[in-house]
Amino acid sequence: MFWLSLDAFLTRIRRHREPLSLVLDGLAVALAWQATYLFRLGFDRWISARPRYDLWVMLGLVLLYVLVLWLLRVPRGMWRFSGFGEVKRLLFACLIAGSLGATGVLMAELKAVPRAVLALHPVFCVIVLAMTRMGYRMLYEHMRSRISGGSVESHRVLVLGAGHAAQLLLAGIQHQGWVVVGLLDDDPAKREARAGGIPVLGSLDDAGRLAALHGITHVIVAMPSASPKQRRRALDLAAGTGLHVLTVPSSAELMSGSRLEQLRDVEPEDLLGREPVQLDEAGISEAISGKVVLITGAGGSIGSELCRQVARFAPQKIVLYELSEVALYQIEQELTEQFPRIPLVRLIGDVKDLEHLRHTFARLKPQVVFHAAAYKHVPLMEEENAWAALRNNTLGTYRAALAAAEAGAERFVLISTDKAVNPTNVMGATKRAAELVISHLSAQGHATRFMAVRFGNVLGSSGSVIPKFKEQIAKGGPVTVTHPDITRYFMTIPEAARLVVQAAAMGETGQVYVLDMGEPVRIVDLARDMIRLSGHSIDEIRIVFTGLRPGEKLYEELLGDSDTAIPTPIARLSVAKLDDAVAAAAVLDWLSELLASGGASLDDASVRQALRRLISEFGARDRS
Repeated sequence: MFWLSLDAFLTRIRRHREPLSLVLDGLAVALAWQATYLFRLGFDRWISARPRYDLWVMLGLVLLYVLVLWLLRVPRGMWRFSGFGEVKRLLFACLIAGSLGATGVLMAELKAVPRAVLALHPVFCVIVLAMTRMGYRMLYEHMRSRISGGSVESHRVLVLGAGHAAQLLLAGIQHQGWVVVGLLDDDPAKREARAGGIPVLGSLDDAGRLAALHGITHVIVAMPSASPKQRRRALDLAAGTGLHVLTVPSSAELMSGSRLEQLRDVEPEDLLGREPVQLDEAGISEAISGKVVLITGAGGSIGSELCRQVARFAPQKIVLYELSEVALYQIEQELTEQFPRIPLVRLIGDVKDLEHLRHTFARLKPQVVFHAAAYKHVPLMEEENAWAALRNNTLGTYRAALAAAEAGAERFVLISTDKAVNPTNVMGATKRAAELVISHLSAQGHATRFMAVRFGNVLGSSGSVIPKFKEQIAKGGPVTVTHPDITRYFMTIPEAARLVVQAAAMGETGQVYVLDMGEPVRIVDLARDMIRLSGHSIDEIRIVFTGLRPGEKLYEELLGDSDTAIPTPIARLSVAKLDDAVAAAAVLDWLSELLASGGASLDDASVRQALRRLISEFGARDRS
């Protein structure tokens, strides 16, 4: 198509915009000199009446005008955006050059050059130079309208990646108002090549320079099959342009049914730069396929993803056990749409209600139980809600695990947290106590295998920092971070859920699985990345430090001082063998004592004191 070819040609020569502009402006000045003679002397005399040195005068004036235009940085202007401001700059440049030129001619006593020509030449120069730019703008806008159906370029795009994914992306978005200017790729074999009619303009490192040169409004990272490290580098280079960055779905998302043209904003999980853990799919299928699976907290962030992951392995039935009516409805609707052949049992229930748990387990006979129901918000549980956290996180775990054992479940998997390691807050201490509950029950000779999975912060989960940052950025800031040095381990919700499912398949009773989560992430760096990738700068959206909240650590740990890490056949997945046998043996007496004391009357201080009696490391040292 002619217009696509013209657009590609203009894109290729745009990197030479300034020298080309000077050359064309020089030709325009020469043309204006001829037009001025024609206007002053007419067709009969505009050649014959000139002095013999007229050519040298014209060349001198051309060089003078080019020099003035260059000094005033006129060639840096983009012709396709020319307007009244550009005309004013041209008028100013031509007045200066015309005055200097006329003065030079008069001082050289070149009297044969008509004075009227010297006076009118700057006017003709302004007209010709302005007409050149306006003509280019009209041509450009007409070309844009023929290509995209409209002359306004609201989405002018640079694509990082020139592989098969980029070619499919071009086919999907070029007729949706996106104008793809060029592609960037580090592969030398692709330099100066074309994909879908779009030129490869350079390497990924050229993103910042080319974005400014071509008036780019959006950068798209189209590298779904690249390694996390390569993808992270591309995202960093894209963010460095200061523009809004979009990306195509990842390889995992494409396998789940997403399409390449379904562009989305960059999510924090795209920034992790960590290879996914390779799991034992066959072993998981054997443990879940054809089984009745019950999930407590089924509507929560982790619980709902567990439902999706479990459904992939064709269980006989999924029992959704959830206290929130809204959350239960949402996950039930999603599973019904995505997995219509899997029967669902939808139960509104509370893990603190032992009788209802016993009735449910006895009636449905679940073989695999995932216990995801928990209160997890650290500051919220720290003040005024310590007893609620203890009842739900610890007592609720005991009652759900007891009901599972009485019903003869094969496996019971507790969802734990890195905050249970050397806890400094109530939430972490109650989850550590829940681990001790599992450790105790595993030693009681039950047929049920009891195990736990411990991981760090889950990106995008309810109450996490990511949704909060997104909301603050959308409002224009400021983004609040508690401390400049605070770090956290992060993993994605699907990654966390797959780890839990893997633990259910291979775990032995009394074990806690821990994922090697790589290097911890500084929260302030995560905030800066999210601001940059949204197309803003730190100057536009400030980061404000608010101070550590009650019970909050500067850093988290995945193993306690007394825990022993044991490798497993799954790379980067280890087992923490719990050695606190004394506390595990005392946990039931401790729970019974708390219940007998009338928990509703326990204040926060009393709950903390009770937790310290069971968990010696709770508050034993300052980790903030």
